Amino acid sequence: MSAHCCPPPPPSADPAYRKVLWIALVLNATMFAVEIAGSMQSGSVSLLADAIDFFGDAANYALSLAVLSMALAWRAKASLLNAASMAGFGIFVLGRALWSALHGEPPQALTMGAVALLALAVNVLVAWLLYRYRNGDSNMRSVWICSRNDAIGNVAVAFAALGVFRTGAAWPDLLVAVGMAALALSGAWSVMQQALGELRDSPHAHA
Repeated sequence: MSAHCCPPPPPSADPAYRKVLWIALVLNATMFAVEIAGSMQSGSVSLLADAIDFFGDAANYALSLAVLSMALAWRAKASLLNAASMAGFGIFVLGRALWSALHGEPPQALTMGAVALLALAVNVLVAWLLYRYRNGDSNMRSVWICSRNDAIGNVAVAFAALGVFRTGAAWPDLLVAVGMAALALSGAWSVMQQALGELRDSPHAHA
């Protein structure tokens, strides 16, 4: 029998997943505000990058909630939007890092490190909540990748703060910002490939 006759049920069949998305949405929106304030206070590019990522993730969680009960094709289209958001974040951070390399000053390491550790705690919690859904459809996968990337990025920002503190230079902050941008671009490519595959396999694509 064709796989198109039996499309996978939408993840809304699991109310626990919807609850996890709401928790992730609230936490990410809150941390966006905290990290924007922290980046302005410290002058850290990697912290600014993480703040923008928190905002993008909050928007992605809201979008995922909106399409949760829809057909696979619609969830795949939402994943493409999530991938575009990740890619846009990566490109913006690369540009901001280049500007800071030419015109910026070393950030305040203590503020940068304290905010990064708080963000890490939040992202580890969100990633843990979403871990069981990491092998679902592209929409689930995009949400998981965002959370995983955030946790990795927070660890990197904390190490960058230590590097800035020890060297008194801006390059550890800029290096981590570029690494976070590369991680976002890589995640966007992975999600886009899966989403396009789901669109090709969707019964609506053959209508």
